[in-house]
Amino acid sequence: MNAPSPATQLPLILDLDGTVLRTDLFLEGLVLAIRRRPWVVLLLPFWLLGGRAAMKRKVAEAASLRVDLLPLNEDLVRYAADCDAKGRPVYIASAADEGLARRVADRLGFVRDVLASDGERNLKGAAKAEALTARFPGGFVYAGDTRADLPVWKAAAQGVFAGRSRSLEREAGRDVEWALSLRQSQPGPKVWSKALRLHQWAKNGLVFAPLLLAGYEGEPMAWLRAIIAFVAVGLVSSATYLVNDMLDLEDDRAHWSKHARPLASGALPLHYGLIAAPLGVAAGLILGWVAGGASALGCLLAYLVVTGSYSLGVKRLPMIDVLVIAGLFTVRLLLGAVVVEAPLKPWLFVFSMFLFTSLSMAKRGAEIGRLGAAGGERLGGRGYVAADGPVVTAFGVASGVAAILVLVLYLLDEAFAQDFYGAPQLLWAAPVVLGLWLGRVWLLCGRGELDDDPVAFAVTDMASLVLAAILGAAVVAAIAL
Repeated sequence: MNAPSPATQLPLILDLDGTVLRTDLFLEGLVLAIRRRPWVVLLLPFWLLGGRAAMKRKVAEAASLRVDLLPLNEDLVRYAADCDAKGRPVYIASAADEGLARRVADRLGFVRDVLASDGERNLKGAAKAEALTARFPGGFVYAGDTRADLPVWKAAAQGVFAGRSRSLEREAGRDVEWALSLRQSQPGPKVWSKALRLHQWAKNGLVFAPLLLAGYEGEPMAWLRAIIAFVAVGLVSSATYLVNDMLDLEDDRAHWSKHARPLASGALPLHYGLIAAPLGVAAGLILGWVAGGASALGCLLAYLVVTGSYSLGVKRLPMIDVLVIAGLFTVRLLLGAVVVEAPLKPWLFVFSMFLFTSLSMAKRGAEIGRLGAAGGERLGGRGYVAADGPVVTAFGVASGVAAILVLVLYLLDEAFAQDFYGAPQLLWAAPVVLGLWLGRVWLLCGRGELDDDPVAFAVTDMASLVLAAILGAAVVAAIAL
């Protein structure tokens, strides 16, 4: 039997942020602290005056993170646990606040001791290398992930790479021998698509409704402005989804399905979201201005204000939350009307509020149903309890019926008088199709078979797609004949 390499007997030192954890403790704490007490933003400059370590301590105290929910780098944790089982000492050395680092160590169960930022010294980069060299003069093996770890790898006998950058791995490899590479994958198109909720862009098709209802389908410039508005609201809404997911990290990680979202699972690093969200908002606002000037920009700013209030607290107010969601759908219609300068139709906005209130209620009803089936009492991150199911169902079905009634009244009072419908009688398919679809949604909700997201359900459910095709064909025929 070959003798073990001397390096395999050296202590294994683990970084936390991005290494053992697939997230960053400071950013996690900062986002959570802001969600709970938004005025924390105003305190950050004063906390920073005491130094980075002091600010990390303040943020950790303000956030009270649940470390048991934080996503782990399972491959590295298994490797470290195996080292411990073979008698090799495992330590944590992190720039995170010491209190949080020790709680993560307790969660792992095999870490012998922790070196971390203590409120005065920020244990990062060269400071960490110096501290580890003093603590382990006989040498150590260090597992890290970022450029800040370069001085530590240079001081180590061997290294373990747990980052995402191939170029960094090559660069660090000039100064350290790699004992193991556990490089994590960069978020690809599938991860970004899921994080940005690109399937939710189907909702943005509402911006085309005013164009069609006003009879502007033959005007190329109207289509161009509507398409730009579609992209603009898509970018803004995707950015707000990122913000909402960042504020909801703990609740999502405790949820039966939302724990797999890219930010909650760590597939998309938190700092990526913090960069992408403002870029998406800026790009969307610029395109909104191009599409419809100040009026369109006002619609998008209203959308941002409403979604911001929703993310920061309104979503925890029963019934009000679903009305706000329905309002966001209606803002899309308003945006579509202003960019093509179509007449504002009161019936359309009333119809939208009833229809999307019903669908929002179905979403909540599905979540409450699963909560009750699991024996839970309160819906995490929302203001509903298991006993609310019947009330939510009653209001949701009633809203759906009201939407169908408004659509019928539109057909009777307005549609048949429009000269751009060649065969308006074909539009009677609309309330029939809508009634069948809403009936299917609520039947599946009652059976506990509805996806938490009715939009995701609609674009993947074959029966829904068939009904949509029938409705589309009826509308096209009503205009063309």
